[in-house]
Amino acid sequence: MPLIPLRPLMEATIKYGFGQGAFNVNAVAQAKAAIEVHEMFRSPAILQGADLANGFMGGRTDFMNATLEDKKIGAKNIADAVKKYGADSDIPIVLHLDHGRDFDSCVAAIEGGYTSVMIDGSSLPFDENVDLTREVVKYAHARGVSVEGELGVLAGVEDHVFSASSTYTNPLKAVEFFRKTGVDALAISYGTMHGASKGKDVKLRKEIATAIRECLSHEGIFGALVSHGSSTVPKYIVDEINALGGELTNAYGISIEELQAAIPCGINKINVDTDIRLAVTRNMKELFVKYPELRTSASVGEIYELLEAKKSQFDPRVFLPPIMDTVMKGTIPDDDVAAIVNCVERGVKEVVGTLIVQFGSFGKAPLVEQVTLEEMIERYKKN
Repeated sequence: MPLIPLRPLMEATIKYGFGQGAFNVNAVAQAKAAIEVHEMFRSPAILQGADLANGFMGGRTDFMNATLEDKKIGAKNIADAVKKYGADSDIPIVLHLDHGRDFDSCVAAIEGGYTSVMIDGSSLPFDENVDLTREVVKYAHARGVSVEGELGVLAGVEDHVFSASSTYTNPLKAVEFFRKTGVDALAISYGTMHGASKGKDVKLRKEIATAIRECLSHEGIFGALVSHGSSTVPKYIVDEINALGGELTNAYGISIEELQAAIPCGINKINVDTDIRLAVTRNMKELFVKYPELRTSASVGEIYELLEAKKSQFDPRVFLPPIMDTVMKGTIPDDDVAAIVNCVERGVKEVVGTLIVQFGSFGKAPLVEQVTLEEMIERYKKN
């Protein structure tokens, strides 16, 4: 089936009271695996490509310096992969831009085939954030594409997103933001953090989500609430990486219990990236331990060298540049590369499958209305 916009999936999460994970993908193999595991659990799916992930998928290995042209190429590569593996799927699939940094990045994603975009104006003054988000909403809704904004600042580091401290979202300003922008979803700051070092025993300020949800309901405004920086950073995976020679320190996530408790308080979409990175990196480390002959492979030996040289890193994008054609297009030239792809796919399925169950989206695919972009254009016109 064709990809759907975010809005109908968010409507289902609100109506039926489940949490929906949104999972970042940075390679064709990750998109394939994410779709397959959602299908297995009959869960709707949100696959996310971060703004700079589009640059990476466009062939820019130093993705922090990705240009708009890189992002355009990468957006199409991700969209082509999701469409390839999701075209005949029975589950609804959303392809969402995570942390679009400006209007042009959102346009590039939409032109590439994304059905939902996030514009991150959270670092701007409130009125400027409103103006930027409203501009993206106007462009996207005219094409049936849903939009997520952000209000409040999360601490931590993820791609180009960085802040040393958090600024919690003011519930009254959140309602005003929804009203003035017409945005479909809003990422709020309520205690989560980007990256793998979130601190021990984080307690989420769930009352912020509750207050926003109650005010939206009172005002008759539709709005989905999004939890960014919500990776759980499984301790067992961190321990396994370190046992394999990794050097990860101060790696703590948001507890699954805190995230589960946030769902009935009004959180609908839960973003996860770090957990997948950790699982894929651990799998690759294990592969080279089990099959040491791969360390000198002409195809993947350089991946081993990068893993050994960068022991404190866990982002697969640091290690995968030697097989960029496989990352970008999904080509598998030999058995050695196939073994790496298997590591990637298993890591995605381990993490995503677990969270599908824990967030409660398993079995919910039939509850989501299948709305095409063309149909969504007409619905947005009526709002």
